[in-house]
Amino acid sequence: MNSPDDFGFEDDAALLKRTARRLLETRASTDALHRLVAGRVDATRECLWDQALWAELVALGWTAIAVPESADGFGMGLPAICGLIEEVGRAALPSPLVATLCATYVLRACDSPAAEALLRRVAEGAAVSLAGTDARGSWEHEDTDVTATSSGGAGSNGQVTLDGVACYVQDAQKAEVFLVKARAPAGVGLYVVDARAPGVTVHPDAILDLTRDQARVELRGVTLPADASVAAAPPDGPRALRAAEPAMLAILAADMVGAAEWQLQTTAEYARTRVQFDRPLGFFQAVKHPLVDMMMKIDEARSLVYDAACSFEHEPAHAELRARMAKSSASDAAAYCSSRSVQLHGGIGFTWECFVHLYFKRQKHNEVLLGDGAYQRAKLADALIGPIGGTRACA
Repeated sequence: MNSPDDFGFEDDAALLKRTARRLLETRASTDALHRLVAGRVDATRECLWDQALWAELVALGWTAIAVPESADGFGMGLPAICGLIEEVGRAALPSPLVATLCATYVLRACDSPAAEALLRRVAEGAAVSLAGTDARGSWEHEDTDVTATSSGGAGSNGQVTLDGVACYVQDAQKAEVFLVKARAPAGVGLYVVDARAPGVTVHPDAILDLTRDQARVELRGVTLPADASVAAAPPDGPRALRAAEPAMLAILAADMVGAAEWQLQTTAEYARTRVQFDRPLGFFQAVKHPLVDMMMKIDEARSLVYDAACSFEHEPAHAELRARMAKSSASDAAAYCSSRSVQLHGGIGFTWECFVHLYFKRQKHNEVLLGDGAYQRAKLADALIGPIGGTRACA
């Protein structure tokens, strides 16, 4: 299958991206972001976000863009979604949108009435987060600390009881629904759990990224009707997660590209206006050369993001490899741009009042989600050249 021109980034995608930028520049400026999340230095466990803005984004249909038309969504392609998420990253927007879009792609890969019903809820604005990481931080598709026990037989009388803890759940305090990975006797499945269900407890983590919240989700005797809660019956959970992973990696990489673009533009503007030794900082090679390097790393990562998004839609056989390349490149660009944005702001760059720390922390958080650059390159090595000496690179 041949890929379309411009990575499949069509006119409707460009319109969505432009509209998102104008809206977020107006409603979610960096000044407003700093006031919202950095008003106190000890707010590392709090869930600070603009719920009125989130309601506005839901009304605009942002949660529905990845939902298929058959489930009352817009069914837009991944290139359009990556364009939107670039703008979300550029604004460092505190919202459950990234987590919800990642969960949406997992639900799309499931084949069950429960998955379709939740997709319809997402199209209406429900925030969903994946609860699929174990206590070791492993996202590998078979790893989970949650168990699922079935009872009552099949059909409408059947029940599923979940017990265990899911760790590192993103935007857990904002989520209305969790998509929980759990191990049953037949294998790993995916289960739809209401965040307010009896037996569900959210324990917020203390994290550096002030634009997100993260938590451990404890499930103790959470009993659910099987016909309404099993999104992917065991052992089909890992297949659905594998199918969705390229889209999830591309979305996270797009967020990093957008944040890195803000870091570049903000730092370049500072270098143009800050005068030292009777010269703008940008006059000095020690400043201008790193800025050019930032631009080149961002352009490389952006190209790989849209190539991965295009492959997901048009060349699925190559989607995983290209998504890992995008996540690897974006993670490295994020690390470089973060360090240079702080350093090139000089002494003020290390202060709480300077906005760059908000992006630095978001980028560091993004880097490790679903594996940093080194992890992705090890996965690529395993896929392209195979295990070396009988040991997998990611073992």
